[in-house]
Amino acid sequence: MTIGWILLIIAAVVAGFLILLYNRLVALRQNTNQAFGDIDVQLKQRHDLIPNLVETVKGYAAHEKGTLEAVIQARNAAVSAEGSKNPAAMAQAEGALTAALGRLIALAEAYPDLKANMNFQLLQTELSDIENKIAAARRFFNNAVNEFNTAVEQFPAVLVAGPFGFSKREFFDLGEDRATVGEAPKVSFS
Repeated sequence: MTIGWILLIIAAVVAGFLILLYNRLVALRQNTNQAFGDIDVQLKQRHDLIPNLVETVKGYAAHEKGTLEAVIQARNAAVSAEGSKNPAAMAQAEGALTAALGRLIALAEAYPDLKANMNFQLLQTELSDIENKIAAARRFFNNAVNEFNTAVEQFPAVLVAGPFGFSKREFFDLGEDRATVGEAPKVSFS
């Protein structure tokens, strides 16, 4: 009779421990999903701002059609990648968009009237703010993914993770574009 109670207590402790591990993994997965959602919100704000920026530039530099089209194409590719919810594809598309935006912002140097335009200055400031928010959201997401991936691989959680479908997540890695995307667009009012 005593051995039966001991085995029952051991089974209850093991079951409780497994439940705690499972719940921790669920909480970490939800944290990564929420962090990815934060990136998504910031990227949507950025994507919504770009057409206004392009239209403002178009008014002053209409003959820079190639640069303007490149920005719109990069924005459309980024919006399409956003729908995939794949961090690698999104990071690649966002890197291309950032490069195209850099060329668009550089146009202002060649057009003093555009550079002095209050609407353009406001849009540039807003874009810079959004870029900073995206960088912060990306750091938060990558930290959440790191915590989740570490938890999934650690013993004894690895025993629970596999059977219950917890697998490693991808980082929002910018790859080769990391240096340029890490910098917010330069805003100059001189």
